Amino acid sequence: MTGPLLLGVRHHGPGSARAVRAALDAASPRVVLIEGPPEGDALLALAADEQMRPPVALLAHAVDDPGRAAFWPLAEFSPEWVALRWALDRDVPVRFIDLPAAHSLALAAEEEAAAGARPEEPGPLEGADPERPAVGSTDPGWDAVPDGAPSAELSPQERSPHEPVSDRPSPQESAAGSGDPEWDAVPGEPGAGPDSAPSDAGMRIDPIAVLAETAGYDDPERWWEDVIEHRGTDGADGDPRAPFAALGEAMAALRGMYGHGGHDRDLAREAHMRIQLRTARKEFGDEVAVVCGAWHVPALAEKTTLTADRALLKGLPKLKTEMTWVPWTHRRLARHSGYGAGIDSPGWYGHLFQAPDRPVERWMTKVARLLRDEDRMVSSAHVIEAVRLAETLAAMRGRPLAGLTETTDAIRAVMCDGSDVPLDLVRDRLIVGDVLGEVPDTAPAVPLQRDLTRLQRSLRLKPEALEREVELDLRKDNDAAKSRLLHRLCLLSVGWGEPATGRGSTGTFRESWRLRWEPELFVKVAEAGVWGTTVLSAATAKAESKAVSATALAEVTTLAEQCLLAELPDALSVVMKALADRAALDADVGHLAQALPALARSLRYGDVRSTDTAALGEVATGLAERICVGLPPACTNLDADGAAEMRGHLDAVHTAIGLLPTAAELSSRWGSVLHRLAGRDTVPGVIRGRAARLLLDDGRLEEDEAARLMSLALSLGTPPAEAAAWIEGFVGGASGGGMLLVHDERLLGLVDAWLTSVPADAFTDVLPLLRRTFSAYEPGVRRTLGELVRRGPAAAPGGPSRPQAGMPGFGAGLDEERADAVLPVLRMLLGIDDNDLAGAGR
Repeated sequence: MTGPLLLGVRHHGPGSARAVRAALDAASPRVVLIEGPPEGDALLALAADEQMRPPVALLAHAVDDPGRAAFWPLAEFSPEWVALRWALDRDVPVRFIDLPAAHSLALAAEEEAAAGARPEEPGPLEGADPERPAVGSTDPGWDAVPDGAPSAELSPQERSPHEPVSDRPSPQESAAGSGDPEWDAVPGEPGAGPDSAPSDAGMRIDPIAVLAETAGYDDPERWWEDVIEHRGTDGADGDPRAPFAALGEAMAALRGMYGHGGHDRDLAREAHMRIQLRTARKEFGDEVAVVCGAWHVPALAEKTTLTADRALLKGLPKLKTEMTWVPWTHRRLARHSGYGAGIDSPGWYGHLFQAPDRPVERWMTKVARLLRDEDRMVSSAHVIEAVRLAETLAAMRGRPLAGLTETTDAIRAVMCDGSDVPLDLVRDRLIVGDVLGEVPDTAPAVPLQRDLTRLQRSLRLKPEALEREVELDLRKDNDAAKSRLLHRLCLLSVGWGEPATGRGSTGTFRESWRLRWEPELFVKVAEAGVWGTTVLSAATAKAESKAVSATALAEVTTLAEQCLLAELPDALSVVMKALADRAALDADVGHLAQALPALARSLRYGDVRSTDTAALGEVATGLAERICVGLPPACTNLDADGAAEMRGHLDAVHTAIGLLPTAAELSSRWGSVLHRLAGRDTVPGVIRGRAARLLLDDGRLEEDEAARLMSLALSLGTPPAEAAAWIEGFVGGASGGGMLLVHDERLLGLVDAWLTSVPADAFTDVLPLLRRTFSAYEPGVRRTLGELVRRGPAAAPGGPSRPQAGMPGFGAGLDEERADAVLPVLRMLLGIDDNDLAGAGR
């Protein structure tokens, strides 16, 4: 080697990975330097562990603020991972040389302080600022600053490893640029960080677009594939290092014209890389290989002094950090997740990297197997025709070889019959994929993470990248333990699982959870580590802290429910004390009504979990009694918004009282409250109507009395708006009011008569309220009501049309001729003859 070997790459590219491996094999350097945080040097040996399976990521976080973190993801087809494994397999020293994470995190903190306070709960990667090292943020080294310039992605059949962000046009549609956020990310889009927009907007460049335009291409991605991707792994002279040298010259020309492209932080990063490169050359001579973003290659080859480079690093802020390996997922490598230098198709690139030959044929075979598993008719002939079509499309489009676009078009036309529905399954399962990496048990981790890992193994609740639903039967010890763990994690804001609506029984002994493990949950666990070293102790401590700091009564009752579900007896005693204190001081009926349902649910859960809920029962009974006293005055003279809110409280309290242990004693008292609400004129119509409906459903109100109340509410003396509100309360919402009107012609007739009598000037005022009421019904119910109104009331035999009891729209007698018409079908279904029917009296 004559001088250091500078290998400029594009991140997460199988072509770059193969080219890097070939160049290292040819050069056999004595040391390998990789763009990455130097704090990770102590963890590099773990990459050779048998338990280490990419995709994985280096996770760095501030010691005093674990939520301030950053990831450095690596896939099996990442050039950096290939270089790392090459060095470890040959006992060659390997080091990271980028700006330390201690400085990167501190710089991001300063930028946030200048721009404003950091959000308390940033979303997991989506929409996150790649330069902002917070929960789920992207890599501030590889992915959020100008480092991902194109490299020698040289193997055939591969697309560019950096495709455009999913909400931009595809490479075949427009000049989308390199896809690297360091060049073409727009502020405010996924992958756009504080450094994405240079101080001079005119300096913002896309190197790939510039080179493609110079070559006469209107699509940078097409140029990259045709000129770089669809080539062999060596240059014209057979030297695998030649393409890197040519690409370095191109980047040098662009850097000479555009400087750092407007990304100021690159100056400090590149200065640190040059210092590390000098140190390695003093120790190993010129037999040094550097794997970095191609955009940095000219800067590393630049002749500078050590004093000048140190001056660029002087005064940089610093934070105390910790670093470890964490599993990563293919979905988090996908650009649609917001990961700055991600790719659209990690599953496709993984296939290209692993396929020894004939990648398109092997890919079509995978797709066929997937579609067959989904019960779609796909034969070997489909596979053959899809391969032929992909190759034909590539030839028609002037492509050297078929890429992902051609294979996808062929799959849609041949295997999916032109439909995008099965194609979406292929995109989700294969093009993106659900691969979740693994890290060794010896990797550093906070104590809370180790305890969580132990619990996951003992309960056989393995973290998976693919979302799945788990049905738990709380009567089984193992399922009950899983439920406790998941509820404790929810209390700690570690959102591994969320409750889901189960398909089975609705009893309290069943729970359904929707589970999906995301990489940023490791950061959440690290944040929760401040509460304790085990899941139980951490959840207990956080619940106690929330109970002391809670100000709203409903907040404390919700916390009590969480403690009961998570089985935190120590925390529950603290929560109960806080609950008693808040309940005694809070006189707002609305607050009491909000708090009662959570307590009632907790009492139900206590039965199956064998938890002592006597104290909860006393508090709940006290709240219910206070609500019974204060609710009627609180419902008087409310405006429309207040009445709608109070109606919701009325429903919740009605359900909750039925769940309390003292429901029998409270039932008559609560019935009296509802009667007073239904008959008091000063109560808004929506509440009066709702109270009447609840009484009717409970059998405390006769149908004749319900019809009388409706007649009074819809009388001529009642303002139309108030009458419409009464109807909404009585038959509105998801309470089955539509079916009530279908089966009770008297009520339907009253509503119909009132509606036809509303004056024209008032009809426009009540119409929106009525439409909102009836639009909540099922389409079949609305259609039946329309038919009944059009048909009119049933006619009695031998007399004029008049309302009839029972089902409206039907005659009073039985039509035996029509009934006999079903007998042949009945005989066929039951397998009996006419004699059997005659013997049974028909």
